[in-house]
Amino acid sequence: MENQNASLSRQYDIDWIRVLATMGVFLYHCSMFFNPFPWHVKNNHLDSSSILVFSLFVGAWIMPIFLAISGSNVSFALKKRQTSAYLKERLIRLGVPLVFGVFILTPPQIFMERMANNQFSGTFLEFLPHYFDGIYLDFGGTGNFAFFGLHLWYLLVLLVFSFITLPLFKKAPNGRTFGITHLYLLPILLFVTGLIKTQGLGGWDLVFYLVILIYGYYFFSSSAFKPILKSTINYHFILAIITTAIYIVWFMKSFTQPGSVEGMIFYLVRTVNCWSLLLCIFFLADKYLSFSNGFLKYASEASMPFYVLHQPVIVFLGFFIRDLSWSIPVKLIFLVPVSFILIIICYHFIIRRVQFLRFTFGMKGHANKSVTFSKNKGVNIHENPANKN
Repeated sequence: MENQNASLSRQYDIDWIRVLATMGVFLYHCSMFFNPFPWHVKNNHLDSSSILVFSLFVGAWIMPIFLAISGSNVSFALKKRQTSAYLKERLIRLGVPLVFGVFILTPPQIFMERMANNQFSGTFLEFLPHYFDGIYLDFGGTGNFAFFGLHLWYLLVLLVFSFITLPLFKKAPNGRTFGITHLYLLPILLFVTGLIKTQGLGGWDLVFYLVILIYGYYFFSSSAFKPILKSTINYHFILAIITTAIYIVWFMKSFTQPGSVEGMIFYLVRTVNCWSLLLCIFFLADKYLSFSNGFLKYASEASMPFYVLHQPVIVFLGFFIRDLSWSIPVKLIFLVPVSFILIIICYHFIIRRVQFLRFTFGMKGHANKSVTFSKNKGVNIHENPANKN
């Protein structure tokens, strides 16, 4: 019984990773306004130097880390919940914010994208009836209905994965021994996924994310994972530094053709880079962030609403400053803090206080029981309303 309770104890390093990764997504989407990649709204002048380097570095690991910790969280969830309760929670915590995003938060973003690309002229109310004209497939396309909620595709993917992986997880539950072989098996599996083309999202294929999620369930949550990681971390740090440099320099010097030999080698470098960075992040979080405090409890609860709300706010501000004569540094200094402040104000003073909004933004608990800053520790995993995965 003692071992079971230990296995269900809160892993605060995972909470910290989620909070910091949410901030990473926020900064990444701020950079998308300035870098050369296609996006909903672009600045009138683009940056192909420092901001692009930042985008490449963060984009290599940011969404895979969410799938990794999601898989780990599924392992804990299935140990303390019945299947029906688990699926109900998935539908509510992921499905409700997704639907809210698709019908409330996404139409204004599509409208601003169409306006910025001269694909529509008129008011937002005039655009609304056209929101269901065709399926939105990519930036600058002709369809308007984004059934996946644009940046909320992660919620849809995680919801679908929750259902399709459940038979596997129930038939072969977690608790198996984690060996050092698995540290080197995953990048091989991830590289093989490069041969499978389904749907690319966030820089990687859906099969890539599925493999990461399954690995998170079986091995990132294993008690043997961290000791093995600690004993091999020097190799992962070296690999992370080398592959990061190669990946970014290679990308900025010449873009490889998919399917070519050069393209496959480039994808191998990206895969190893992603994998080594994930391991480094897990190691650093375990070493320095295995604690709780009032800020973590507050930020953990805020992470889901922040994630849902951040891109619409960035797109909104970007739309109105895109053609101003300000320099890129000035616009960046404006966009990042103002977007962050607006999101926090909406969350702290409105969303967390209104029960209906807490529900629509994927939060648990009642508004009068929302998390406040305190020094209390030892929150059990089922008591913390922040576990968005």
